[in-house]
Amino acid sequence: MPPVSDRSSPRLSGAPLYRAIWRWHFYAGLFCIPFVIWLALTGSIYLWRPQIEAWLDRPYAHRAAAAPAASPDAQVAAALRAVPGGTLHKYVLPQTPDAAVRVLVTSHGADRRVYLDPQSLAVLGTVTEEHRPMRVLFHLHGELLAGAIGSYLVEIAACWAIVMLLTGLYLWWPRGHRGLAGLLYPRWWAGGRLFWRDLHASAGLWVSLFALGLILTGLPWANGWGNYLVEIRQLTGTSRGPVDWTIGGKPPQTGPMAGAHAGHDMMTTPPPPVRPGELARVIATVRPLGIAPPVLIAPPAMPGAPWSIASDAADRPLRSELKVDGATGRVVSRTDFGQRHWIDRVIGYGVAVHEGALFGLANQLLGTVTALLLILLAVSGAVIWWRRRPVGALGAPPASAGPRLRLGAGLIAAIGALALYLPLFGLTLILVLLFEAGAPRLMPGTARWLGLRPARPARR
Repeated sequence: MPPVSDRSSPRLSGAPLYRAIWRWHFYAGLFCIPFVIWLALTGSIYLWRPQIEAWLDRPYAHRAAAAPAASPDAQVAAALRAVPGGTLHKYVLPQTPDAAVRVLVTSHGADRRVYLDPQSLAVLGTVTEEHRPMRVLFHLHGELLAGAIGSYLVEIAACWAIVMLLTGLYLWWPRGHRGLAGLLYPRWWAGGRLFWRDLHASAGLWVSLFALGLILTGLPWANGWGNYLVEIRQLTGTSRGPVDWTIGGKPPQTGPMAGAHAGHDMMTTPPPPVRPGELARVIATVRPLGIAPPVLIAPPAMPGAPWSIASDAADRPLRSELKVDGATGRVVSRTDFGQRHWIDRVIGYGVAVHEGALFGLANQLLGTVTALLLILLAVSGAVIWWRRRPVGALGAPPASAGPRLRLGAGLIAAIGALALYLPLFGLTLILVLLFEAGAPRLMPGTARWLGLRPARPARR
């Protein structure tokens, strides 16, 4: 998203480093614009997931209690009858006595959520878990509904969005500029090209810190970076403890608690039948413990194994995981958030902030404002590009015809560190550099259109 360098001196704007950073800002911005707008729109809606899901589930929130609730075993049996051939995956502990019972039943590799009247056991509704509106939005946001390929595209866009923000801050940095107008706020009275340049620069300044935070806290979900982190942790011996975020839309396949999260994705044989009375015994043990809702209760994966109980609270620092012996109701083990590895705790806090759950309504509002500013940044950058683009060319800042660019050791180290932290950035950076080096010789017309070589002089 190239700025209009009206405040930069000719000497500075012509310097090789400045022009190179301007070009990389342009390329990064032009690639990221559609992704930034899409992710900001879908992400701002997902921030309000608790309110949206409560509105969607309002028919099941309160049921008239005409009789005592049926036993948990009877409730599970009714849910299994509603999904022929299904097996119990998880029982959602009701938060209030009059709420509808929610049971997750696995059938043909997919989970179905069955809503039951707790007294009459009437089936109030069923829905495939991955077809629920907020789950669809989750996949639209993180994978573009394109699976692993979509996740990689989103991750590449996130990497280059970091480049866009960092180079934009460098270009924004005041150089001989007087006053705050045009720096901290746009010159509304200027109009035209200058107004759009100011709007782009000031929006970028205010949103950069929060946008960088959103990008970095979203990386653990990405297919490439998430698995990269798993591999690094295995090599460094830091992969102990529960992992409770998805990678590329799927539960991670590592860690001692993976089975409790992976569910049917991890199962190679049908689970053993649930023994009568065990679920009620587990509920009686778990309910007084005050586990943050929603609480998911999963049956044993093999005969004699304990039941798995996990909090699925959006505010991840509130989460706990337990193992309970169904025969005796004894708590076999408990892992609270504070007992996890510090890397998991850092990611947990980051994910909670990213989803707008860590500090309530203020977190949701801050995330929404950040998303709206990102949209403003993308739109204003697109307008600047469209207004300044020359006829017959992309409009990228032309390569410098002056002294050859020489990078300092500090800048090279910073780029190397970023490439090491973000492998997909490093890979795509190498591809772009190879293209820039080869295009002027192999594709002179394309290189001229991209601004990689001077345009032909006009004939007189």
